[in-house]
Amino acid sequence: MRNDRELMFSAFFNSFKIPELRRRILFAFGLVFICRIVASVPTPGVDPLALKEVIQDIESQVGGGFLPLLDLFSGGALRNVAVGALGIMPYISASIILQLMTAVIPALERLAREGDTGRQKLTQITRYLTIAICIVQGMTMAITLENPGALGITRDIVLVKGWGFRLMTVLSMTTGAMLVMWLGEQITEYGIGNGISLIITVNIISGLPGALFALYGMFQKVDGISHFNVFHLAGLTAMFLAVTAGTVALTQGQRRVPIHTTKRVVGRKVYGGQNTYMPLRVNYSGVMPIIFASALLMFPVMLLKRAPDSWGRFFPALARAMDMGEPLYLAVYGLMILFFSYFWVATQFNPIQIADDLKRNGGYVPGIRPGRPTADYLDRTMSRITLVGAVFLTIIAIIPSVMAKQLDVPWLVASFFGGTSLLIIVGVALDTMRQVESHLLMRHYDGFLRKGKLRSRR
Repeated sequence: MRNDRELMFSAFFNSFKIPELRRRILFAFGLVFICRIVASVPTPGVDPLALKEVIQDIESQVGGGFLPLLDLFSGGALRNVAVGALGIMPYISASIILQLMTAVIPALERLAREGDTGRQKLTQITRYLTIAICIVQGMTMAITLENPGALGITRDIVLVKGWGFRLMTVLSMTTGAMLVMWLGEQITEYGIGNGISLIITVNIISGLPGALFALYGMFQKVDGISHFNVFHLAGLTAMFLAVTAGTVALTQGQRRVPIHTTKRVVGRKVYGGQNTYMPLRVNYSGVMPIIFASALLMFPVMLLKRAPDSWGRFFPALARAMDMGEPLYLAVYGLMILFFSYFWVATQFNPIQIADDLKRNGGYVPGIRPGRPTADYLDRTMSRITLVGAVFLTIIAIIPSVMAKQLDVPWLVASFFGGTSLLIIVGVALDTMRQVESHLLMRHYDGFLRKGKLRSRR
């Protein structure tokens, strides 16, 4: 019997034997390639030579800021001030805002329950909101480029300042962001995997060559002395494997709540009478708590660093204490991730609606009465597993910051040892493999793995 490694490689080769699956994979690769081109075309009116200082300024920033996170999601387009500098983040922001508003606005909640028609209307609203966010962020980007002193850069970046440059920047960046959004939707419909997530993953992986080069530079001797040796490399490798395994466990972890359904006779057919389960994910919120915490921490730290000297020594000292990797920063960052983990579950997970749906369809949890007791049981169970997932998510999120500050590891290298990037890569890879495997199993090919979440037909 073949081992799991042989099954894995055979599944990859079999993926290109199926015409439809091969066409979907090549279609996704082609559109992702276009997205990478959009991330490389510079914005009109920007001095390309002066961009080197912008790139050095952004690369000098290490975790904890939202600017490196934006640059990570855009695949380096922010450093290049490309037409795709905004990337997919405006669409993600609009989607998050709309999801949160759906939980509090009854009209949007009714649209979400109307099936495909309601989802199409919500998608259209998300697109309009994305355009509005692109206009605001594009104008902010243009004004920032016209005033490079805010970034600590002495030379001018913009060739000709004025409203002409601002309007051109807003138009080009909005067009680039909407093009990336449209390409992501096309990948989802005609390609393989979730298009938006796949674009973000490819953008993150595009920084891997730079990370490897920075890792190689860590072991180079400076004045005949090297602070890193082969034992450090072995430790980093072991740590990367351990964090990756933990991230996979966090992404795949779930609590299976048993569900029984009663038998119903409708005409001559019998419905129900089956035993199934309801999967409750340990990390229900995904990477959203990390994104929220990073975004909210950015603004107070920026204000503290720009506090005038007349305000005294307290604010500069507090700004230094809130630097990436400092104990106060890590404590606040971790508490915010814990809070937003529960906040996301509270807004997106509705145990009362789930209990009502179960009762309406004749389903129940063994040992729990239908209705309100079932809702309380689901809420209590979800709160417990969310605590475990939130703690684990916090540990994974602060690993890059600790490595960059305490171990003097470059941020570009440390970002692949945990945090947002590793969570996204693992989650998208597993989701894409599931979709590819479903095509393989439909045509009687073996899947990727014999054991685990991804199974073969045997």
